[in-house]
Amino acid sequence: MAIVTFLISLAGATMLLLYAVRMVRTGIERSYGASFQRVMTQQRSYLHSSLVGVMMAIVLQSSAAVALLTSGFAASGILNFSVGLAIVLGGDLGSALIIQILSFRLDWLVPLLLAIGGYLFVKTEAKKARQLGRILMGVAFILISLRFLREAMDPIRDSAFLPAVADYLARDYITAFLVGGALAFVMHSSVAAILMCVTLVQIGAIPFAAGMSLVFGANFGSAFIPVWLTRGMPVTARRIPYANLALRGSWALMTLFAANLALRTGLLGDPQGGQMLVNVHLAFNLSLLVLALPFCGRLQGIFEGLLPDQKKEQNSQPARPVSALDLENVSNPSQALPSLKRELLRMSDLIETMFRPALELYRSGDKDQIRAIQAIDEDVNRCLSGIRAFVAAIPTERYEKQDAKTARDLMEFAIRLETAGDVVAKRLAVLAGEMRAKGSSFSQEGWSELVQMHEGILANMKLASNVLISDDLESARLLSLEKTEIKRVERDSRKRHLRRLQHGTTESFETSDIHLETLRAFREFNSHIASIAYPVLYRNGQLLETRLVNEIAD
Repeated sequence: MAIVTFLISLAGATMLLLYAVRMVRTGIERSYGASFQRVMTQQRSYLHSSLVGVMMAIVLQSSAAVALLTSGFAASGILNFSVGLAIVLGGDLGSALIIQILSFRLDWLVPLLLAIGGYLFVKTEAKKARQLGRILMGVAFILISLRFLREAMDPIRDSAFLPAVADYLARDYITAFLVGGALAFVMHSSVAAILMCVTLVQIGAIPFAAGMSLVFGANFGSAFIPVWLTRGMPVTARRIPYANLALRGSWALMTLFAANLALRTGLLGDPQGGQMLVNVHLAFNLSLLVLALPFCGRLQGIFEGLLPDQKKEQNSQPARPVSALDLENVSNPSQALPSLKRELLRMSDLIETMFRPALELYRSGDKDQIRAIQAIDEDVNRCLSGIRAFVAAIPTERYEKQDAKTARDLMEFAIRLETAGDVVAKRLAVLAGEMRAKGSSFSQEGWSELVQMHEGILANMKLASNVLISDDLESARLLSLEKTEIKRVERDSRKRHLRRLQHGTTESFETSDIHLETLRAFREFNSHIASIAYPVLYRNGQLLETRLVNEIAD
């Protein structure tokens, strides 16, 4: 019975630990996710790239998340292999630093974190404050789960089962290495897996030798996570996780044999305790970064040879259909409505392709890129024409009232998307051309404000796609709140711009009209994107008909 109770307690503590790590990462991504691309894709040295990886892993509390982001940017062609690999190696060191912090006994912080985090998350409406509350509560849950894990070991620590398993793992370090790798991969979190190993050593449940082999295995297993999660991505995205796996795997095996040999011959003395195990994990990742960083560029040719581009295979495949709409399915709501959503997703992707480089055009003024963006707008117009014809062909007598209304709502969103495309092609692109013709530039403060707004709108576009697919009420409410946040950012930027004019900032005078017009265009673009939230909010009674006061007091 003690074993069953132990397994249930262990499973509960582990699930709470995984949930808490995810909760912290979600809060940070929702607060600052839009800034990640700009931070990670700027051209820099390998050392600078690795430091960015360290920072990103600390922020996201996951080296796997850093590897996935890096692979996605590499697939888009905005991040090269060597810089991406340096970021991923730095991310591994960043996750080790997180474990160094969380391994201390910080139980006294739990009530304070829960009180402050709970208040911010439940009682405030501001986006950054709510997400800060989520992050603080997530950290508190991590500490609680580690305490639960220690308590779960108490009933079984003195039994014959755990010491037998611990002694076996201490003797057979190969098995311990494999168990640690499997644990990290199954949990899909190296932070959670290694924190568990450290806790077991801290309370004396397993000896230091077994914990060390488990940690080396967890480092190896964690490198498999991004390899597995990127298996459906293009080859350019998969090269970085495979290179990281090769480096971490080979170094983990080398240190496994060397450390166990040194431990058994007495060269390392008699290391004990969980903190010493954390130091071993930190030393492993730091040494790997120092040794591998100079070879990031040289490894590119090797992995391009091992994972070559598959252009021939891609060319031999049949072309994908231009549109997701098929008039033969128009009479069947269960097929017609999903087809409409698929087409709207394709239309939304085109809009994002237009909007993402729009701000950089203000600096480069590349005429060819401006014309390319305006050419995409023609594809957006064709999407709208196809959706309009599809919705017009719907036999309303065969549709339920709610299905017919959903089709009309999707048509309205298509119109808003097409208008958003016009904002980019006919306003932002034209303003970028004017900037190039004048040879002027924004002030540093003004440019930072535009970048912040641009990043927030890109994040809202992803959220809008999620709302389109899921019809999720919470996501729709969040999107509506983000629309309000963009309006506030636009208003504050306009006020700061006027203050700069009063202070006589030369750049602000030269670009005043363009700056203000760009702010208005950004706000209008975001309003069109956020309109997908309105039908979901209205169906759930979360939207007011008017903001006017219905009755005026005498």
